[in-house]
Amino acid sequence: MFAAIGIVVLIGLVFGGFVLAGGSMGPILAALPLEFMMIGGAALGATLIGNSMHEIKLLGGGLGKVFKGPKFTDDDHIDAIALTSKLMKLLRSEGAVALESHVTDPANSTIFSEYPRLQGDATVAGLICDPLTLMVVSSGTLDTHAVEDIIDNAIKTQLHEMEEPEHAIQSLADAFPALGIVAAVLGVIKTMGSINEPPEILGKMIGGALVGTFLGVLLAYGFAGPMASRLKQINAHDRQIYYSIKQVIVASLHGYPQPMVLEAARSGLPPAHRPKLTELLDQMRGR
Repeated sequence: MFAAIGIVVLIGLVFGGFVLAGGSMGPILAALPLEFMMIGGAALGATLIGNSMHEIKLLGGGLGKVFKGPKFTDDDHIDAIALTSKLMKLLRSEGAVALESHVTDPANSTIFSEYPRLQGDATVAGLICDPLTLMVVSSGTLDTHAVEDIIDNAIKTQLHEMEEPEHAIQSLADAFPALGIVAAVLGVIKTMGSINEPPEILGKMIGGALVGTFLGVLLAYGFAGPMASRLKQINAHDRQIYYSIKQVIVASLHGYPQPMVLEAARSGLPPAHRPKLTELLDQMRGR
């Protein structure tokens, strides 16, 4: 939502200020389609050269995130802590056998069904179920530090995939000014080939060439750079749910009492999205 508003504000004020200063949009509009084709085409080609189809799909999803915002809501973060806590409580109170059906088949789990958004998220369900399945098959005898290492590795892999679009967009931001110069140089070459034309024609041609430089800088610092920064913020918000799940599992395996388990997971969330401890305790009591 804010990304779309920002784009409108950026375009409106940049070009509005240009017009109010006495500039004419005619030369810019005349040159813009071809300059954009050269710069955008070069960026698209470079993206295709440097990425597989998997990364390109991730890039598309990342651009969508910029406009849609975080995948997980504040309620999802609370639910993830509550869901994992209930599963760990079941493991402690009734043993691995009682937990088995829930972690091996989360789609039909009565505990997971209380949290349908998380139940339908394969990454969240996998991060919870995979280490707990190991606990089930080992009858709960796995070393806590070994389980923690496994979870850390799973989170690291997930974060790497989440950050790929962010890096790709930032690479485009870094490249756009240079691609703008390429378009401008081509415009100068065209102008030099028409050096015998009258000054008013040469002026238009040089102005059109400079649109390439302008467009490259604008795309870099007005669009791609801010989008990469916004995506980084969104990923930082979303990845906290994975660390909350880890904290619940690890703290529970260390034998901490439930309020301490909940606090360990809660305290890792950003202050703006951190629930009160009483909210989590109420969740666990079914309120």
